[in-house]
Amino acid sequence: ADNNADTPHAPHPPTWRHPISSTRTYFSELSSFFGWKFLSWLAIEQCCISGGAFALVMALGLPLFKELGIGASRQQLYMSMMMSPWAMKPFIGVASDLFPIMGYNKRYYALYSILVGLIGCSVLLALYHSGAAQNAVDQGQTAVQRLADIIVICFTFVSYEAATLDILGEGKYSELMRLHPESGSSIISFKFGWALLGSIVIQSLVGPLSDAGYFHILFWIALALSLTPFYPTLVGWIPERIRTVEESGMVKLCGGAYLTLTPFYPTLVGWIPERIRTVEESGMVKLCRGCLFDKGSFQEKKTPFIVITLCGLSAPLLAAITTYADLVIGLVFSAVLIIAFSVATYYIFPKTFFWVFLSIILTSMSWISIGSALGYYYTASKECVPNGPNFSYTYYITVTGIVGSVVNFVAVILYQNFLSSWRFRPVLIFTIVIGSLASIVDLIIIMRWNIAIGIPDKVFFLLGSAIFENLVIILQSIPMSSIYAKIAPPGMESAVFAYTVGIANFCGMVSSLLGSGVIQWSGMITVGDTCDFDALPYLIVIFSILVPMLVGIPAAFLIPNVLQTEHLIDWEQEQWYEARTEEVETSEHGNEDDDDDDYTAEDSRLESHLL
Repeated sequence: ADNNADTPHAPHPPTWRHPISSTRTYFSELSSFFGWKFLSWLAIEQCCISGGAFALVMALGLPLFKELGIGASRQQLYMSMMMSPWAMKPFIGVASDLFPIMGYNKRYYALYSILVGLIGCSVLLALYHSGAAQNAVDQGQTAVQRLADIIVICFTFVSYEAATLDILGEGKYSELMRLHPESGSSIISFKFGWALLGSIVIQSLVGPLSDAGYFHILFWIALALSLTPFYPTLVGWIPERIRTVEESGMVKLCGGAYLTLTPFYPTLVGWIPERIRTVEESGMVKLCRGCLFDKGSFQEKKTPFIVITLCGLSAPLLAAITTYADLVIGLVFSAVLIIAFSVATYYIFPKTFFWVFLSIILTSMSWISIGSALGYYYTASKECVPNGPNFSYTYYITVTGIVGSVVNFVAVILYQNFLSSWRFRPVLIFTIVIGSLASIVDLIIIMRWNIAIGIPDKVFFLLGSAIFENLVIILQSIPMSSIYAKIAPPGMESAVFAYTVGIANFCGMVSSLLGSGVIQWSGMITVGDTCDFDALPYLIVIFSILVPMLVGIPAAFLIPNVLQTEHLIDWEQEQWYEARTEEVETSEHGNEDDDDDDYTAEDSRLESHLL
């Protein structure tokens, strides 16, 4: 009995019968796997940044650009630009793995991202408090276009802060999940729960303040939220070991001054729990005072590091091409990149990893977004869409957003109680089918069938789209996030996790760009007093219902059909890169067995975020 009691198991989720005691037990068990400091940092980051400042600027994308007279197709291009930092995660992950600053792989990257977010919020405040925004509107379309471009860049800065903090947290918990596979998807549910809590608060403010035109107040809120992770990051709540120049393989970047002479110098006191990296570690090389380069790790797995880095750098380039040059060129460019990364992954990684990677690409690409057109239709004026829904921002963003967030929060609990025990394939197929059918609600409203049977738009939208679609979104996100974490190999958790998340975000960005093109090429008119949304029902049927099921369901069969508490890939059995490294070392070093043993023993240098 004692042995059974000591057997590790997934944290028991909160239950309806005993909400207080079961919640306390859940957090206690979760803390035993991940540590209370890291959980606290993750909660603050998700609630105030991902679910706070980032959710705020994304929610503002509709009312702010629409008020400036930007059409739905252009607005969706802007939204893709704002999402580009999330597709940069591979680059951010590799940089944090290979270039520890002041001995830390995560702390200073987190602090620099906070600084970038603060700059973005400060510029936005300057634009709206100085009257520059109103002056641009008075001067005409050209000035408005310049203003919109500046706003997008500022929003992208806030997005960069959120994406960087998010990947640093994801890299850490993916390593801990590998050590504790019995934790299942509990940390994913924890993460989404706090993000949803933040989004509820934010959405309650965005709608009313947008209707009133008080955008500057929302920018003040974003500024305050951007600062919240500063103190926990400053004192070191992300677990990591300090690296030093004495580690074997570590080199100095340069002979110059500290790269960290910023206002964040007090961060040295360290609340992000992390293992100190030293120059004595095998493969660690010193780059410059305060900044190191893990040359040993890079040389051992040079090819995957290069591919992962290029994947991260391709996102901002694609965003710039499609937004400021030509959409078609950008889509062709993205197709070439996706094919190139797929081929590289096939030759570099184990075949099991490749099939999962391909499934992620197909699933992400299958959801071709026409969300901007839907948002413009639902909030169109009576002159634009006579007898249409004509929702206010308060209703469309705040009321339905709060209801949707509450539903998402319930969905997290439902997933932990009912779906977390399913195998990956059935849970993915179930969510794909339900997600596709959820778009029928939009189709019914646009065709006005709900009015024909006597159900008002607000009631049908609230009970249908706001609840159903939000429920599906969270049920899809949890298993996919678990897959991203579980296919990361030992020693490259942060970089490979970033690669899979980055390619998913990159493909999602491409699907959004493709959706922008579909909106543009369909001939819809989404702004002004003479709007035309006649093509919208056809787009919903094709791109929101049929394509996701026809592509997503077959893609789910590429995922190993294992339980969510099991490893997706047995890396010890695969012996990925170890065998290849041994062959290279044998051919290059001959009989240097002692050096090879030391080099292999110090393979832990790759685990740059592991306790």
